[in-house]
Amino acid sequence: MGAKKKARSLDPEISAEMEEEDNTSRPASKPGKVAKEHKEQLERLQEKDPEFFKFLQDHDKELLEFDDEDIDDDVDTDVEDADMQADEEILGQDVEDGEEKPANKVITAAMVDSWCNSIRENGQLGAVRNLMRAFRTACHYGDDAGDDSSAKFSVMSSNVFNKTMLFVLSEMDGILRKLLKLPSSGGKKETIIDLMHTKQWKKYNHLVKSYLGNSLHVLNQMTDTEMISFTLRRLKFSSVFLAAFPSFLRKYVKVILHFWGTGGGALPVVSFLFLRDLCIRLGSDCLDDCFKGIYKAYILNCHFINAVKLQHIQFLSNCVVELLGVDLPTAYQHAFVFIRQLAMILRDAFNVKTKEAFRKVCEWKFINCLELWTGAICAYSSEADFTPLAYPLTQIISGVARLVPTARYFPLRLRCVRMLNRIAASTNTFIPVSMLLLDMLEMKELNRPPTGGVGKAVDLCTVLKVGKLTVKTRAFQEACVYSVVEELAEHLAQWSYSVAFFELSFIPAVRLRSFCKYTKAERFRKEMRHLIRQIEANSEFTNERRKSITFQPNDPAASFFLEDEKKLGASPLSRFVATLRPRAQQRNDSLKESSVLVGENSSIFGDKPIPASDEEDDDDTRDEQGATVFSSAWLPGSDSKTKAPKEEKKKKKKKTRQQPQEEDVVEDLVLSSDEDDEPMIDSDTPSSDEDETANLVASPEPHKKQKMKNSSKKNVQQKPRNMSKKNADWRAKSKKRKRSN
Repeated sequence: MGAKKKARSLDPEISAEMEEEDNTSRPASKPGKVAKEHKEQLERLQEKDPEFFKFLQDHDKELLEFDDEDIDDDVDTDVEDADMQADEEILGQDVEDGEEKPANKVITAAMVDSWCNSIRENGQLGAVRNLMRAFRTACHYGDDAGDDSSAKFSVMSSNVFNKTMLFVLSEMDGILRKLLKLPSSGGKKETIIDLMHTKQWKKYNHLVKSYLGNSLHVLNQMTDTEMISFTLRRLKFSSVFLAAFPSFLRKYVKVILHFWGTGGGALPVVSFLFLRDLCIRLGSDCLDDCFKGIYKAYILNCHFINAVKLQHIQFLSNCVVELLGVDLPTAYQHAFVFIRQLAMILRDAFNVKTKEAFRKVCEWKFINCLELWTGAICAYSSEADFTPLAYPLTQIISGVARLVPTARYFPLRLRCVRMLNRIAASTNTFIPVSMLLLDMLEMKELNRPPTGGVGKAVDLCTVLKVGKLTVKTRAFQEACVYSVVEELAEHLAQWSYSVAFFELSFIPAVRLRSFCKYTKAERFRKEMRHLIRQIEANSEFTNERRKSITFQPNDPAASFFLEDEKKLGASPLSRFVATLRPRAQQRNDSLKESSVLVGENSSIFGDKPIPASDEEDDDDTRDEQGATVFSSAWLPGSDSKTKAPKEEKKKKKKKTRQQPQEEDVVEDLVLSSDEDDEPMIDSDTPSSDEDETANLVASPEPHKKQKMKNSSKKNVQQKPRNMSKKNADWRAKSKKRKRSN
């Protein structure tokens, strides 16, 4: 009982002594000194009151098992204030070896080499801390705080910068894993959470925080694509440590998404691999931010499409679809919200029917979002978590195709039909696509002879709307009719092995015969008759086998009808579609303006392809790549920022001088003449601001004419003055003559 009372109220002498020491010595003492004094207090307590000390041993043993190492690094997590004695020991060793201590806090190459050697040979913690200080100096070189007097180091050359960055990025992950007693690679979020309660984490977490924080800072300063790619590839091995720093995690996701959306060369691929690795290792901590961020970044990159940007947009779409597959239940929740937003935009267009509402639907941003979710549903059509999204997306695409039923929006309708065919093929679901195509054939623009001449070839894959004059050309009619034949054949070929193919193809065959009857173009009549013959042949192909079946149409056995023939592709329509695809591909290739597309070589890092897994890279090849990347004299800071704008200004001046001679720019920026009378805004044409810049860039000669007009006005203004002087002189002379007379 006495011990319990003492537990409630300590001995007044001891408590007074401890309070006095805490009030006097704690503010001015170091953590190690406080720990030593506290340990001495416990020893005096054992000598003065052993009964109470024994009570503490029985009920609060952790208080007595005090170790001064527990308080070593808890006070400050910054590497700048941790264990300054190690730095003095290492620098003292350098001085004893005959090297003079550098003045003005200069980091030399010999210092970096000595630290690297001591880390590789002995694994000295002091050398690691010195190197991390040098790494911080390299990452913050050129900042306003770079010359702070409180910093241990502040000056370095480009050679030292390259050595420090290369060694830290290549070796620091392995060093940290050894200090924290982690596996050499891999790891999940649960591993880091368990590690955060250990003594090793309390001692060395400031090194992890310094490594990740300084690397994030230098990523924001870098401008060279290869340097950023190499840095991200090395940081990917340490991505699991971000589970302990949520603020760093959000910043890393933001920076990586920026590189993924705007980077060139190998940077988008490396950024996506880093982002996917984060989602796999950290799970729910970053899935929401990654899914929302990558969708927004995709939208920012797909406002417009042309032959040059088409493949890059497809690459970005494939990345988004791949990332969604990391966690399909979570991806379903985000996809449902995003598809619902598209449905609300389409609903407003049908209800309001204003120019702005139509423009939001008939623009590349909206259509590319539909393409993205179509690709996602096709990729995960067999997954129960994602299949329910196919129905609402199909309804939205069908509504977009019927929103503006005019010939000018045939490219938009054909794109929607392709998406519906893809969804039907992947989900094995019937979608009434044929009505959308047959309605196009019955419009007057495709039935009448062309009145606009031959016209230029139209690439229906890179436009959503064509001009009024283009609709009247022969090239537009041919492109539309051939596309209708190809898409209708694709649709019917998907169900060419169905028991109900005769019923499905009856109405399309009747309407195709009607088109052949009324059209006056023999080439179109020939194309339709060929398709009709294939439909009739396929009907005979299925009807012959229908005679021998005994099950009802609603029997599940109907789904296995002609299953063997379907695997072989033996139906007449399947063979016909196989001949149409090369023709369509050849026509699309001939319309492309350039074969060099953005993103075509995006999977290549430098001159060598990226390996399947970074763990398979040898140390030698890794060092060689890093040496080539960090061999320049680039330093993140004022040097790179001051030189770049001057070069850009020079380039801009050269471009402005050369632009009047480039005819391609003029052709791209010329607007069609019929845009003013059209009630809807064309999403493919530039805005009003771009129109003004187009006129300024595309027509340098009007400026000359303007100058000539101004000069002529000046001459006109000067002529009356000269004439008035002559008249005055003539009058003065005439007066003199009169006086003389």
